[in-house]
Amino acid sequence: MSLKARITDDMKSAMRAKETARLGTIRLLLAAIKQKEVDERAELDDTSISGIVEKLIKQRKDSIGQFQAAGRDDLVSAEQAELAVLQAYLPEQLSAAEVEAAVVAAIAESGATSAKDMGKVMGLLKPRLVGRADMGQVSALIKARLAS
Repeated sequence: MSLKARITDDMKSAMRAKETARLGTIRLLLAAIKQKEVDERAELDDTSISGIVEKLIKQRKDSIGQFQAAGRDDLVSAEQAELAVLQAYLPEQLSAAEVEAAVVAAIAESGATSAKDMGKVMGLLKPRLVGRADMGQVSALIKARLAS
């Protein structure tokens, strides 16, 4: 079953169970997927959909940080609920050791020697790790490896 079909099925089950908060989050995700499909005039694959889910998760995490700074606990809890729903659609996350090994392998594969070569390494890793690792942390690992 494709990720998009799974999300659609989850939307239907949330409608039947009258889970309004979960349903709203799933509809938001489906709308983002549909918008991307319309923009690109193509059916999205699971990797592209995972990228959209990651983007929405990043937005939720940013919002949570801002709401906490403003003392808006009511909005923090709503964003955390949405975050939990969205995280269910990501593939199993890689461990720190697995991400480290992938970074080392990509650096060796690309022949990168300095921070100027970071784009080459990210180009190799992004399709392999999207949805399975935080790309911000991957970027930081690459910088640390290339700096030493």
